[in-house]
Amino acid sequence: MKHWIVLIGITITSVAVAQPGYKIEFQVKGWKDTTAYLGSYYGEQTRLNDTARVNSTGHFFFDNTKTLPQGVYFIVLNKSKIFDFVVSTNQRFSIETSADDFSKAVVKGDPDNTLFFENLQHNITRGKEADPYIAILRDSTLKEDQKKEAREKFSKISEQVSTYQKQLIEKNPASLTARLLKSTQNIELPPAPKRADGTIDSTFQLQYYRQHFFDNFDLSDDALIRLPRPAYQEKIKEYLEKLYAPVPDTIMKAIEGMVEKAKKNPETYKYLVWNCLFLYQNPDIMGLDEVFVRLYDTYFASGAMDYWVAPSMKKSVKEYADKLRLSLVGKTGPNLIMQDQNLQPKSMYDIKNKYTILWIYDPECGHCKEETPRLVEFYNKNHVKFDLQVFSVASDTSLLKMKNFVKTMKMEPFINVNGPRSYLPQHYTKLYYAESTPSIYILDRSHKIIAKKLPVKQLEDFFTRHEKFVQNQKSGVQKGTKHTP
Repeated sequence: MKHWIVLIGITITSVAVAQPGYKIEFQVKGWKDTTAYLGSYYGEQTRLNDTARVNSTGHFFFDNTKTLPQGVYFIVLNKSKIFDFVVSTNQRFSIETSADDFSKAVVKGDPDNTLFFENLQHNITRGKEADPYIAILRDSTLKEDQKKEAREKFSKISEQVSTYQKQLIEKNPASLTARLLKSTQNIELPPAPKRADGTIDSTFQLQYYRQHFFDNFDLSDDALIRLPRPAYQEKIKEYLEKLYAPVPDTIMKAIEGMVEKAKKNPETYKYLVWNCLFLYQNPDIMGLDEVFVRLYDTYFASGAMDYWVAPSMKKSVKEYADKLRLSLVGKTGPNLIMQDQNLQPKSMYDIKNKYTILWIYDPECGHCKEETPRLVEFYNKNHVKFDLQVFSVASDTSLLKMKNFVKTMKMEPFINVNGPRSYLPQHYTKLYYAESTPSIYILDRSHKIIAKKLPVKQLEDFFTRHEKFVQNQKSGVQKGTKHTP
């Protein structure tokens, strides 16, 4: 039940007097003669920022002339994270607490951390009140009508937490605690309006949600990067994957909209672009690797990211983008001309079938030995139905290994060639990204790449759906209507 999260939800803080550097003092009853560390979050990572010696009375402090970036920080003792607190604009304060219960901290000199711990204590109190009702709701032996009272009481407690946090946000909008709590608030959707003809506008709520998705989450606030969970990354991922069709043009437009919100802060600008780049480095959905290429062209090749990215990293991103570039879905696949088993040249473009399956394999690759028989079975069953041919490229220079593999796998119906024995100035891996084997590309009659990286077991389903799509597209053209995949 999603509303349980309200009771466990993140608690945090900010306000105040800006001075250069920081000095944060702690008095922890029960600690003595040990070493404490100041840690911070950054996306999915944690970092150690400072070290302090705890004296015999439990007192210790961290200080430096450099200001800390705003966000949630934590104390580490004996390699374990002990408790969180926040660092906002005021970075000179003290916290007194006990090793028996860190939530009951007394803060001096920082209203933001006062809010932080008050919210934490409120959540703990409401959580204890909710525990018996949660136990009932989770009891699978009870019927739904037996849980009615528990559900109602739990709902009231959850509403108390929500009301408390909303009031905190309203009264202290500039505080870091309020900003971080606000970032967890859901967007409330208004009811969809009716059109002039009386029908409900079914697209209204989706459009509204897209437009207001970041109302409570400030993409230019780098403190949101430094949370106990990678909320910033999760927000980007949810926005792109749940609210937009997986089409490169659509995704890029959505990313550009986010960038406009984030770019006023150099830290969030680089973090957002880098996370989008990472998200589409090896996407689950075929064809979205084009987004990686376009992100490189827009933000790295242009020099927009030069203010922080190391030249070596920029070079690596460029090399990977360039590997993907020539073999993107929708692009015309380059021709391959190689020697077959009889040392005769074979051109992939000479294939006259409706579809060409480019199959790149290594005769000694274990996965190739598993997938190739499945490809042979698919071909024998479907090559007439879908009018297709396989252009099979062995990656090893050995003709003997290739011949043995072809014979063992019963690949004789394919056009079998040896990749290194090429008539082209470029190696085939410079034309088709195939650093792992087996690699598969599907080209149509005009040599346009229509699919890649599909497992063999999905080929029949892919061709069936593609044929249907092509037929629907033709029908749409005949009827004067427009269709998109």
